[in-house]
Amino acid sequence: MSTPVPTLPTTLPDVEVTASPRKGVPLVVLSRTSADGPPRFGPGGDRLPEAWADLVAFTGAVGEAQAGPVDSGVRWVLGLGDGESAQWRSAGAALVRAAEATLDGATSAADRGLQVELPEDAGTDEVAEFVRGVVLGGYKFKVTAEEPKPRVRGLRLVVPDGERRAAIDAAARRSAVLAAATSFARDLANAPSNVKDPAWLAKTAAKAAGKVAGLGAEIRDERWLAANGFGGVLAVGGGSERPPRLLELSWNPKGATGPHIVLVGKGITFDTGGISIKPADGMHLMRTDMAGGGAVIAAMVAIGTLGLPVRVTGLVPCAENHVSGAAYRPGDVVRHVGGTTSEITNTDAEGRLVLADALAHAVRALHPTVLVDVATLTGAMKVALGLRTGGLFASDQALAERIQTAGEETGEAWWPMPLVCDLMPDVRSEIADLRQAPPGPGGIVAALFLREFTGGLPWAHLDIAGPARAEQAYDEVNPGGTGFATRTLVQLALSFTG
Repeated sequence: MSTPVPTLPTTLPDVEVTASPRKGVPLVVLSRTSADGPPRFGPGGDRLPEAWADLVAFTGAVGEAQAGPVDSGVRWVLGLGDGESAQWRSAGAALVRAAEATLDGATSAADRGLQVELPEDAGTDEVAEFVRGVVLGGYKFKVTAEEPKPRVRGLRLVVPDGERRAAIDAAARRSAVLAAATSFARDLANAPSNVKDPAWLAKTAAKAAGKVAGLGAEIRDERWLAANGFGGVLAVGGGSERPPRLLELSWNPKGATGPHIVLVGKGITFDTGGISIKPADGMHLMRTDMAGGGAVIAAMVAIGTLGLPVRVTGLVPCAENHVSGAAYRPGDVVRHVGGTTSEITNTDAEGRLVLADALAHAVRALHPTVLVDVATLTGAMKVALGLRTGGLFASDQALAERIQTAGEETGEAWWPMPLVCDLMPDVRSEIADLRQAPPGPGGIVAALFLREFTGGLPWAHLDIAGPARAEQAYDEVNPGGTGFATRTLVQLALSFTG
């Protein structure tokens, strides 16, 4: 019997923007540092005793969360540093973590809510960052028999001015949708692989899509994959008794103009490395090897929820790379969708095989105008860029710039990487069309391999091997799956809506 997982998606704090504070609910007072004096308090700061900051040594540094004085009507005083927009996100995450650490025994909505009167100079960017921090900062995923601990239920933002309130409300709502998508991608990545097989991943995604009007979902099984030439997916999934799937999510609203964007996400639900087996150390983290697929699934749900007027299709080839007598071998030749063949030189380079099939299928059957794939593809990217920056390869400079801008607008960092054409001879094989894992710089040759399946279309490859998982908390990120790339994909789609 399968081990159950927490109910998905994870419940997150509600966000509300109103004209006036709710009576009986203590305030969160925001504060900024001052270069030559005491911290500067925002609305509600007049409730604090004059010497309070000195008594508790409060400075207003970013993320500094201090409980307010008893009976002051101030529950928390929160530091924003100098108030740059990214610091609002860090502060929001620190606030929700501090609040949840004190909630044992709290039952009332007043005890489990956060109420903030926004200062007049808080703009939409700052509010979006703050909402993201509060909604995601307390994220937890744990399979346990214990009763769940109390969580912050809601964030109430008070903005008296009506015209400004409408703009703040729109920014807060969109930020909350993006945060929910990031959280769902984390849920999918964190789910243990004894539950999360290819069928479970596809069905869970389809169930989430079914709650969004107009978002279609179709799941193709191993028989369909065989009939349609998905040799890469079938080879990778052949070593597992849990067969592969192809998930297709489609968003095609009436009146959509502009491009047809196809997003492709690697959906390897567990990766042993196959016959080229991985070392034991760290293999348990391979439950998150479908983080690219999770980002695509969650982004598609968000695109539908926001009702973006652009056509987007998401493809997630799902497979488990396992070891058995049926596993594919180094030296095999695999035939992909469309007929291109690949010589297998390392069965632990499986992600590019399933992506190749999905990309080729997209070109042949879906007729996209823009292709983007997302994957935890190469350890080389972790070495090159560390754990907080994704690698960006693109055949089209304008698309690369769109993706970088989308990342900047949503708090995800991307670094442009070169497609070095001089390395293409290494990608060619003597016994097949292509060599799956050629020598050379791993991230670059993997991207060059994938480019062969894109039909010359504007295409970008996002390698998230580093930032897809976190070992420790920072900003709004918690240990485990991060949901990285989800917000970038949604913002990229938004950028094509005019």
